[in-house]
Amino acid sequence: MVRGGPIDVLTGDYLAELTMAILQRQRARGGTGYVGTFVRQMEEVLAECVAGGIKIVANAGGLDPEGLASALETLAARLGVAPRIAVVAGDDLMPRLGELRAAGERFVHLDKGVPLGDLEPLTANAYLGGWPIAEALRRGADVVITGRVTDAALVLGPAAWKFGWRRDDWDRLAGAVAAGHIIECSAQATGGNYSFFDEVDWTRPLGFPIAEMHADGSFVITKHAKTGGRVNVGTVTAQLLYEIDGPRYFNPDVVARFDTVQLVDEGGDRVRGSGTRGEPPPPTLKVALNHAGGFKNTMSVRIAGLDLDDKANLVEQLVADASGGRDAFAEWHTSLRRPAQTGPDGPRDNEEAFALLSITVKSPDARRVGKGWAAKVVELSLSSVPGHSITHPPEDATPFLVYWPALVDAARVEATVLLDGERTTVAPATTTTAVRAPIDELLPPLLDAGATVRAPLGRLFGARSGDKGGNANLGLWARSDEAWSWLANALTVERMRALFPDLAPFTLERTLLPPLRAVHFTIRGLLGDGVAASTRSDPQAKTLGEYVRARIVELPASLVASAMTPR
Repeated sequence: MVRGGPIDVLTGDYLAELTMAILQRQRARGGTGYVGTFVRQMEEVLAECVAGGIKIVANAGGLDPEGLASALETLAARLGVAPRIAVVAGDDLMPRLGELRAAGERFVHLDKGVPLGDLEPLTANAYLGGWPIAEALRRGADVVITGRVTDAALVLGPAAWKFGWRRDDWDRLAGAVAAGHIIECSAQATGGNYSFFDEVDWTRPLGFPIAEMHADGSFVITKHAKTGGRVNVGTVTAQLLYEIDGPRYFNPDVVARFDTVQLVDEGGDRVRGSGTRGEPPPPTLKVALNHAGGFKNTMSVRIAGLDLDDKANLVEQLVADASGGRDAFAEWHTSLRRPAQTGPDGPRDNEEAFALLSITVKSPDARRVGKGWAAKVVELSLSSVPGHSITHPPEDATPFLVYWPALVDAARVEATVLLDGERTTVAPATTTTAVRAPIDELLPPLLDAGATVRAPLGRLFGARSGDKGGNANLGLWARSDEAWSWLANALTVERMRALFPDLAPFTLERTLLPPLRAVHFTIRGLLGDGVAASTRSDPQAKTLGEYVRARIVELPASLVASAMTPR
């Protein structure tokens, strides 16, 4: 990014919900509470950034932004440069939990609706916004290190500083939030994880995305020349749909309406975004808490040949009997991953002949789910079903954290900027809105589909999926108005339940984003208590979108035929 072409600000988003749990475990073992790889990356480019006047803004500080700033100061001295390094703090609520509870904060779980109660979290971090970053830059910082800020704050802060935006420039701020959301996740906006991957240039490493911000809040998403990947309306749409919870994208500084973003492909790996509308932020901040959930262990067994379901059921029962029964555990979860496909005459090779049975157990008692439990699976190897084969030796139990999303009064969170030994407080938003008007959803007219043909959904539609705490998000988008008409009218919640029975037990919520020709679903509770505690084989729902695209349904034959035409 530094050497590939001109940039003004180098940003980096290092903090997923899972990352905070990883940093807590890292710190508990005597390590640092920040992202150490960031220091190694800065060793390569810090001096060049200082020489070229490139600002650096990153949330790699994690649980210890001041510790990371200190490490960078040491690195800078070794490199012979002296950047002004600012720290944005105030997100860590752990030292203030007692005070906040006494003031009436109950930290009610956003999905379960129950208060934190007597649970004692190990981490508690409020999501701060971009104004502390803007203040640090206004005061002359060359490097801004933060703890937990929103992903989009890394773009909103520099843009607000550069253009002198006001706190109530809602539409401009919303445009920066949209741009920040698009570029925050590595190369996912430049062809990474893109449904139509055959349209991406893989001959060179994928370029990372660049947001060219304008004073009116519009933006262009692009990448450096001579890098791989692709930037088009599809790749940008895919990232806009990633890890959201509907058309309103809540941030501490503004609520961006993703159902208003207009994307235009300008060619040459340049997509312009404009028209994003913004609303005042809520009077609360999201807080990500993690508390100890106990211990878990997983063992996997290869089940081969015929009668896979019957064999898997028998193996699970034998393991349960040998373990004292399922009720001896806080949670007992099994999954059977079958071969993706077989030939008309059965398995075409040995690898295609087996499925994978995984059994995951949880308990507050580490010994209950420790190596002794895992050994019982091994002990059945010669007294079980034919073809029984374990995938790895017994391992000890590992602790896991439970993710607890909640809200806190924004007025009770004090964001500060530390620069040159001076600490400055940045006030929260003074204009907020707690009640939102419902968004009218107008279906596009249903076109006459004509003849239909059975084909995978993915022949017409792209998808992107991910995790939002214990929920999964799924966005599907069309590449033509005709396909959008079919998608919006046909893929209802009821149709989704019928097509995907494994999703039917969960609450499905659907919203439309017409400018993106997209349908968005939130599947509440699919991931349990979050990534660190989930028992699913894909705890982050990364594969959900491609699973949905693989489902074969009746599609308009004319649309399928046009989609098969090379682009």
